[in-house]
Amino acid sequence: MKIFNAKQIYAADEFTIEKQQITSDVLMERAAERIFSWVHSRLNGAAVKIHLFCGIGNNGGDGIALARHLMENGYSIAVYVVNYSEKRSKDFLINLDRLKERKLWPEFLDSDCEFPEIGHDDIIIDAIFGIGLNRNPDNWVAKLINHINDSAAFILSIDVPSGLFLDRLPEHPENVIRANHVLSFQAPKLVFFLPQTGGFLNQWELLDIGLDQEYLYKTETEFEFIGKPEVLPLYIPRLKFSHKGSYGHAVIVGGSYGKIGAVNLAAKACLKAGSGLVTAFVPECGYFPLQASAPELMVITDEEDDIISKISMSIQPSVVGIGVGMGTHKDTVAAFSSFLDKNQKLLMVIDADGLNILSSNSELLSKIPKQTVLTPHPKELERLIGEWKDDFDKLKKAKAFSKKHDCILVIKGAHTVTIYDNKGYVNSTGNPGMATAGSGDVLTGIITGLISQNYPPLYAAIFGVYLHGLSGDISSAENGYEAVTATTLLDNIGKAYMELVKRPSPENEQQQ
Repeated sequence: MKIFNAKQIYAADEFTIEKQQITSDVLMERAAERIFSWVHSRLNGAAVKIHLFCGIGNNGGDGIALARHLMENGYSIAVYVVNYSEKRSKDFLINLDRLKERKLWPEFLDSDCEFPEIGHDDIIIDAIFGIGLNRNPDNWVAKLINHINDSAAFILSIDVPSGLFLDRLPEHPENVIRANHVLSFQAPKLVFFLPQTGGFLNQWELLDIGLDQEYLYKTETEFEFIGKPEVLPLYIPRLKFSHKGSYGHAVIVGGSYGKIGAVNLAAKACLKAGSGLVTAFVPECGYFPLQASAPELMVITDEEDDIISKISMSIQPSVVGIGVGMGTHKDTVAAFSSFLDKNQKLLMVIDADGLNILSSNSELLSKIPKQTVLTPHPKELERLIGEWKDDFDKLKKAKAFSKKHDCILVIKGAHTVTIYDNKGYVNSTGNPGMATAGSGDVLTGIITGLISQNYPPLYAAIFGVYLHGLSGDISSAENGYEAVTATTLLDNIGKAYMELVKRPSPENEQQQ
């Protein structure tokens, strides 16, 4: 699903109006009808007080048009116009006149007025600012937003929470609506998924307002939101007459004394993701633990007991996942550098201490093979690309780093973002329970296992992140967030595959 920026959304509106030969207020009416249908299907005429706070732009016009539908269907409403400017959009004025024709006059709020009382059990419709906000709210409007947030009433924001910009952080986060739910038109907004802005809303949902499909299909975007419809076409089914050699031979390189478990998790995840053969390359101290805990694995050991000092193997792997639990001993750094020198065309996934070695020895970045997948958590990313001002700057620097080194960056987080070729892919699966030791090792193994099966590295990263998150969602549903462990992630990789390819029941197909 494409994530459009504000300029593209406005262009989609204009394209739709011209192609469908409608006026802009018709498009606004569509939006209001969709919002009303959503609200009405949940309240079903319930006797609850609904407060609509409407700005004087098109977002406010949506709110005013919605008020008319609510009134005509018997809801108890109070309508407030947040009069922050003398300028008013044409469609706002059209819908204000329509409301007045029905003998409902809104209360106009300005800097001198008292704010209305809001009950804890009331509902607030936030339609003050939309995606066009380009400056901080006036002080009195900021106080109104604080008044709304402090009410403890349920807040439903139209398109975006008021006070939230689409392309930068708010200077005063306390002056942004904190929405319980957002009804976003046609496509999600990037700010829903970034750590510094996603906290302004609990949930979001899309409403189709009939924007032209040709425009939406043909317009290229910087970011895409990755759900099941986007991942399923990437899936490569197994052929009846295939054998283990058909699905590659992956090698997981890593481990050090006390950290053999990281290799164990990554190698098992590689197997469960579908790699035909998996070998672990570890220090001598890892031989017995791995052979005892994972009989499916083959194990090659370093000549050293506690660290990796020389990466040498007689096999020719399809892909190598390297770095988990590996440590940063000077001999390990030298071994990693030598390994890169000798394997310029080998497909690789680099994680954990592999990333730490790269960031401490930046000259090694020129040695990594093209389309290597790097999987940093936030601190590892900072060490690689440098500090950033905010999440928008982080994504900009990540894109520049990916382009410079021709690598695929998997930026781990609540909504993991995969970066390559100046484009970002925002993952939809996963949950807070996955913030647990070893979770990243499992992800490294999954991506490595997919590349082993001939998934292109970018597809393997996108698919692997989705599969990893889906396994986490299944794990949390069965165990609760707190009881999710890397082992439960491993246990549910198979279920995640089954969920991905599961066909809906006939009853669900009829409902859809």
